[in-house]
Amino acid sequence: MKVPVWSRPLPLLVLLTGCGGSSPSPTGPSTPTSFLTGTWRGTVTIEVNPGDPNALPPSSGAMQWTFEVMPQTNLQSFRTTVRSEHAWLTMTTTATTALTPGNTPPTQISTQGAFDSPRGCRGTFGSVGTAEATRIEADFTGTDCQQATFIGRVVLTKN
Repeated sequence: MKVPVWSRPLPLLVLLTGCGGSSPSPTGPSTPTSFLTGTWRGTVTIEVNPGDPNALPPSSGAMQWTFEVMPQTNLQSFRTTVRSEHAWLTMTTTATTALTPGNTPPTQISTQGAFDSPRGCRGTFGSVGTAEATRIEADFTGTDCQQATFIGRVVLTKN
C-alpha cells in the first residue's frame, strides 16, 4: 500500500504534539538533608593516661568528621567518617553518630566507634557534646590497646 505524500509528515506531527506544552512528569519527593551532613574540620586535644605520674601533657592535632545521614532515621542517625591527624592518635575509621532530642541545632550529639590503633591493636572512642548549626564542641574519650586511656575535647566547624 502506497502512503500519499501529503500524509507522510502526519505521524511526526502527532509525535511532536505530544511533546510540547505539558507539565513535566513527577520526579518523586526530594531527599531531606540535615545541617550535620557534610565535612567538618577542627582540632582534637587529648591527654593520654590522665592521672599517671608519667603522662604526657595534653596535645592537639587536626581532626575531620564527615557525616552521612542514615535513611529512615528522621535525620538523627549518621554514618560518620572520623580522621585524626593527632600525633598519638593517627587514624581513619567509621563511627555512628546520633542527635537527641531532635534533628535541628542546637542539639546534643553523641558519637561512638572503634579504630585501628597506630600501636597495632583496636581502640574505642566516644564523644558527647553540642552541635550548633556550624560548630560542634564535645568531649572525646577512649581506650587504646586496653592499656592506655585518653580524654579530651574536639572542636569542629562546618566548611
